[in-house]
Order: sequence, then structure tokens, then C-alpha cells
Amino acid sequence: MNKKLIGITVFIVIITAGLATSLFTIDETEQAIVTQLGKFVREVKQPGLHLKIPLIQREHKFEARVMEYDAAAADIITDDKKKLVIDNYARWKIIDPLKFYQTVGSVIGAQLRLDDIVFSELREELARHSLTEIVSMNRQEIMDKVTEQCSQKASDYGIDVIDVRIKRADLPQEPPEVRASVFGRMRAERQRMAKKYRSEGEEEAVMIQAKTDKAKTILLADSKMKAEKLKGEGDAEAVRIYAGAYEKDPEFYSFVRTLEAYENSLSEGTTIVLPSDSEFFQYLSPPKSE
Repeated sequence: MNKKLIGITVFIVIITAGLATSLFTIDETEQAIVTQLGKFVREVKQPGLHLKIPLIQREHKFEARVMEYDAAAADIITDDKKKLVIDNYARWKIIDPLKFYQTVGSVIGAQLRLDDIVFSELREELARHSLTEIVSMNRQEIMDKVTEQCSQKASDYGIDVIDVRIKRADLPQEPPEVRASVFGRMRAERQRMAKKYRSEGEEEAVMIQAKTDKAKTILLADSKMKAEKLKGEGDAEAVRIYAGAYEKDPEFYSFVRTLEAYENSLSEGTTIVLPSDSEFFQYLSPPKSE
């Protein structure tokens, strides 16, 4: 009876150990590959519980989140032969676990490779630009280019470089007169650029004003032409109406026009000396008796 119980217990222990060694879990922040006797079997990116063959297969877990690489500050030489102390960092992630495992093996190995890649590309790219461009003018454009170049090279290791940035760019600890000279040249360059922008703005303002004056002149000319045209058409219409009225009743037309002349010329206090038989007074004279 004891032997049977011991056998059952051993069997349960073996089954439990087999299940424990044949199962593994992947967290939401992880990804993994499974190898069999050192050879790649499959890639696992879905979180949860997964199976493997005990003793033969082995899982290798890697970080799936974005990681940060922080480099030590180092000296670089700019295009205008100035020395800068650059402190940079990079954000990266593993996009190909198999390639990552085969080339660098671990995060520490990846950090060493990234240190070489990022610093090499950063130093090469900054050497093409002046101190002023690096410090204040084209830093975004420069860093975007460095990021792209680093990502291309890091892809050979299953790594995607998401972003490379400069945390700090300082002049080395030199005598005060040297630093003052450098800052003076930078200040003069910024003032020169400010004058250039102001000059370009004034030139653009003159061009806009000229275009506006031209448009105003054309608009006024068009409006005047349309007004004269409408006035001419109105006068022509008035003449046509007067002519039609005259043709219908010349006598009445003459009477109305004479009354209009009276209204326009005979205002209060007006003295007009004309012969009594003038046609102007034909409607003011008493009718002749027959």
C-alpha cells in the first residue's frame, strides 16, 4: 500500500514538474522567441500562457516597450571649428526579437551598439553645421536626420531608433575671454539675421502696398466706367421718353417743359426783363380775346 502511494506521489510530482517546465507566460510589456537546442522555432508576441517542449525548448524574453539610452557627454567639433560638449539621449525599441537575439543578445549589448551608432552619426552630422545652427537654428532638422540614419543602421540588430535628441550643448570650460568672444560672435550673427528678416519684411510690405494701390486704382476706374455707362444709358432713356411724349402731344409737351423752366428760373426775388411778346411768357399772359 505504501509503495503504491509513493508511486502515485512520484507520478504526480513528475506530471506537475513536466507541466511547470512546459508552460511559460508572456507579459503585456514583453515579447519572446522560442529556441529548440539553440535553433529558432517561433516568435511569441501575444501576452498570455504559452507551451513549449520541456528540457528541449527554451523561451527568451525581451522588452516590448520603448527604452531610453542615455549617453555620456562628449566633445564634438563643428563646421566652423568650434568645440562643443554634447549630452544626448535616444529612445529605441526591439522590433525583431530573433535578429536582436542573434546579433546583440541583450539590452546591455544593444546599449553598447547604440552608443557607437548614435555618437558616430551625431558627430558626423554636427560636423557639417556651424555652432549657431546647432545651438539655435537648425537643431530639429539636424536631429531628425541623425535619427533616420541611426534607425537605418540599428535595423541590422532588430532595433528601431525612434528619436535622438540633444539634452545639452555647452561650450567646454575655457577661459572667460574665449567664451565671451564666442558668445559675442553668436550675438552678432543673431542681430544680422534679425536685420535681414526686418529688411525682407519691409520689402514685402512695400510690394503688398503697391499691389493694393494698383487693385484700388483698377477698381475705381472700373466703377467710374460703369457709372458713366449707366448715366449715358439713363440719359438716352430719358431722351427716348421725352421724344415719345413729344410725338404724342407736342403742345402738352411744350407746356410741361415751359412750366419746368418757370420753376427752375423764376424763384422768389428773381427779376427778369423780357419783351412782353416773348415766347417765354406765352403761358403767363392772359388769353387773347377774340
